[in-house]
Amino acid sequence: MARVEVERVEGRRGLARFLAVPDPIYRDDPCWVKPLDLERRQHLDPAQNPFLRRIEIAFFVARRDGRDVGRITAQVNRAHLERYRDATGHFGFLEGEDDPEVFEALARTAEGWLAERGMRRVAGPFDPSINDSCGLLVEGFETVPSMLMGHHRPWYGRRLEELGYRKAKDLLCYWFDVQAPLPRAAEAAMARVARSAKIRTRPLDMRRYEDEIRTICAIFNDAWSDNWGFIPFDEAEALHLARSIRPLVGARDFVLAELEGEPAAMLVVLPNLNLAIRDLGGRLLPFGWFKLLWRLRVRGVPEWRMPLMGVRKAYQNGPLGAALALSVIAEIKRVHTPRGTRGAELSWVLEDNRRVRTIIELCGGRHYKTYRIYEKELG
Repeated sequence: MARVEVERVEGRRGLARFLAVPDPIYRDDPCWVKPLDLERRQHLDPAQNPFLRRIEIAFFVARRDGRDVGRITAQVNRAHLERYRDATGHFGFLEGEDDPEVFEALARTAEGWLAERGMRRVAGPFDPSINDSCGLLVEGFETVPSMLMGHHRPWYGRRLEELGYRKAKDLLCYWFDVQAPLPRAAEAAMARVARSAKIRTRPLDMRRYEDEIRTICAIFNDAWSDNWGFIPFDEAEALHLARSIRPLVGARDFVLAELEGEPAAMLVVLPNLNLAIRDLGGRLLPFGWFKLLWRLRVRGVPEWRMPLMGVRKAYQNGPLGAALALSVIAEIKRVHTPRGTRGAELSWVLEDNRRVRTIIELCGGRHYKTYRIYEKELG
């Protein structure tokens, strides 16, 4: 068998080749959903995605016997280095056939590229940052991933561990049955919230959409600021997020909880786009656009993802913080139950964030997927 060779790919053709690598790897996996090619191209274009402005990234493809058999990125995230000063570079977008030589060649190439730039440690996968899809699936292979969450083959984690990578942190996903009644303990807690005259929940004011998204990002930046690996949204990133999700959402897909008139907590839900694009093969032309619009606007998507929830830090360590979190969860359930929504994924939650995990589990959330961030010292 020929030796595995790794090439750096660039430009439009190189990106097309990079994006095509997973297709044969997942051909027999019924749970894989091919991302929309147009969306992936835009996501990886610094001119269109402000999240890439502070990231230096290189794309690599592994090739053997005339076939592409794997891929990886290596990236230096300046926002991460400015915040943590830990000389840590990242890898991402990892895919590969079940062959230790493929993973060794990919990892060695990414590690070498990072070491040349002064990095002393590598962590990932980040696609390409912690505010995007991140983590390697290690539990929950039997279900379709929610939107903007990854799906991987079971051998990926084993291959990394054979190369000396170890767990840095697990990211947990919870499944929430929207139609099921809340557990009795949660109902009692909700009743106490309802008696609080201080807390008021409301949907987004779509007339002030971008300003409202800025408020949500401000709560997120405050609520998550002490979390492992956190990188805040800046102004340009907040506006990009607002414009990206605008076609998918309505006012009641957002909940803001106000405490004496001031925004103190928030929750965002997005339709699980993967259910709407699953059979499109990554293509919107010639008829994919019509199918997607009909499924989103007419038929509806029965499952959602809750990617953002947060309570301002000042309230997190007391009963008021729990009341705020319960109030936004209760409101989104109240809104979506009559709309036919059958379930939602709450993701992701850090494994050691016991406070948030307790609230989710109190409301009936069931842990059903785990993604893992790996790390390794370089040198």
